[in-house]
Amino acid sequence: MTDRLAQTDRTRHRRLAEQGSLDRADLDAILDAGFVCHLGVVIEGRPVVVPTVYGRDGRQLYFHGSVASRSLTGGDPVCVTVTHVDGLVLARSVFEHGVNYRSAMIHGVPRKVTDPEEKLAGLRRLTEHATPGQWSYARQPTRKELAATTLLALSLDEASVKIRTGGPDDGDGPDAELAVWAGTLPLTSTWGAPVPDPVLPPGIPIPNHIAHREGTRQG
Repeated sequence: MTDRLAQTDRTRHRRLAEQGSLDRADLDAILDAGFVCHLGVVIEGRPVVVPTVYGRDGRQLYFHGSVASRSLTGGDPVCVTVTHVDGLVLARSVFEHGVNYRSAMIHGVPRKVTDPEEKLAGLRRLTEHATPGQWSYARQPTRKELAATTLLALSLDEASVKIRTGGPDDGDGPDAELAVWAGTLPLTSTWGAPVPDPVLPPGIPIPNHIAHREGTRQG
């Protein structure tokens, strides 16, 4: 098993190649830091991009939805993206402005998971990816609910990764003499205090696996 991402015609870094990474650990870190991806698929000749929750299991990405969803039929090429914005890069000129980010783009043909054990395991992975500890805490899906859910698995073998860090790139050019502030404006997301359902009966405490995330960073 290689730790390097294979380059294909779809994943080769043609622009801003210096921001590209072939390190599989970077791909894993980007996927592990989030839980919402954007699924790009062509439906009846038209492109559609759908946000959906995902979970990673080794070399596979799982995502799910209703059996009625036309974007989750499986068997057709898709492109899945995950992006984290880490801040704005504010240069001396508008042309040099940018964004510090981490992004992954995965290409492939997803397969529909039909094996009952894998389907349950995939949904568990997806749930635990978003909220560790929730699968064993909440009621698990019934047979009827599983039948109403489509789970797709997408190989992570064909992926492109790009990461941009640092400040503006115009500090050594003619614009450096301008009396204009330049630098970065970092962006971080943190989990807030859990808000109980208004109809929740009194006396039900917030479980530790949810309570301890308050104030922690997401992504």
